[in-house]
Amino acid sequence: MKYSGWIARWYCPDAHCTFSLLPECLASRQPGTLVEVEWAVATAENAASQAQASEQVRPQVELPGAVRWLCRRAHPVHQCLVILKGLLADQFSGCEPTIAGFAERLGVTWVLPVLREIGAPYLQQLPPPLGFCPPHRAVLACAKSIQQSVGADPPLARR
Repeated sequence: MKYSGWIARWYCPDAHCTFSLLPECLASRQPGTLVEVEWAVATAENAASQAQASEQVRPQVELPGAVRWLCRRAHPVHQCLVILKGLLADQFSGCEPTIAGFAERLGVTWVLPVLREIGAPYLQQLPPPLGFCPPHRAVLACAKSIQQSVGADPPLARR
């Protein structure tokens, strides 16, 4: 095995694949830490509108790009909260699936790092940024069907 990269990425010659050991503070499949992701999502939950939250979180980016960036952070986090609320129903029954609701229930400032510990048995099934579940094959197939193949353009069909 060879070490390559800052996040401890190794190559397994037997399986012909790479794997990594993700530090518990980092978000999976997203840049940044869990606390940074949570801050952005909590800002979106507490703002009057998505535009206002986007301007606060990403002031250097134009509004449409900032709104898309914020949605790419907020949607998976809310998915994780709903899934964990269902998996751990005895602990989170009656709790709103929001950062504020979970923070109040757990009595902590930063929810996502604590939820990664609590949901440790389910990390392989939880979506990023909390869990490690890879994208579904349907999503990957859709993304590949949009991608143009390499090389010259095919000849035009005659009518």
